[in-house]
Amino acid sequence: MSFLRPFMLYSTLRWMTCLSWGFSRWPGFDGLLRCLVVLILWSMYLEIHFIPSSSMYPTLRIGDRILVEKVSYYIRNPSIDDIITFRDPTQQSGRREENLVVKRVVAKAGDMVEVCEGCLYVNGVAQDERFLAERPTYTTKSTQVPKGHVYVLGDNRNNSYDSHIWGPLPIKNIIGRYLWSCHNPTTK
Repeated sequence: MSFLRPFMLYSTLRWMTCLSWGFSRWPGFDGLLRCLVVLILWSMYLEIHFIPSSSMYPTLRIGDRILVEKVSYYIRNPSIDDIITFRDPTQQSGRREENLVVKRVVAKAGDMVEVCEGCLYVNGVAQDERFLAERPTYTTKSTQVPKGHVYVLGDNRNNSYDSHIWGPLPIKNIIGRYLWSCHNPTTK
């Protein structure tokens, strides 16, 4: 009754070697191929960025390195409090070098945003933002975030070039979401 146990029909295949010509000819080829696959996947899904300014202080400091994943925003839209990297929306297209910016999402499409008396209001509700370096000293008019956009602000509100200056950010400019940072030990 070998039809009930098909592995019995192919018992001779167990003893055959499964090495391809390339792997048997060059012993280090499989390790090199694995490294190449890891590097390709790394470049497709993850990036490392350098923090050049204090606009996200105290969350991120000058000189920090951050790990950014680039896949999740193909599946979903950014959430409130996500820290994101994106292309500078004020940069002229056609420039060879991109300016990458890191900010926090504070409002999504359809939300009304306003900064008044040192407090951020989203849909008329004051936001509890314990991560701020200091309260903003500026005031903004009430702005509705259009569809396909988010409103981003730096944690160091008074020293940040963000949506309170140039308006809502198009989602198409987003590169990825902050995952992890490595603090530069030379900064305090």
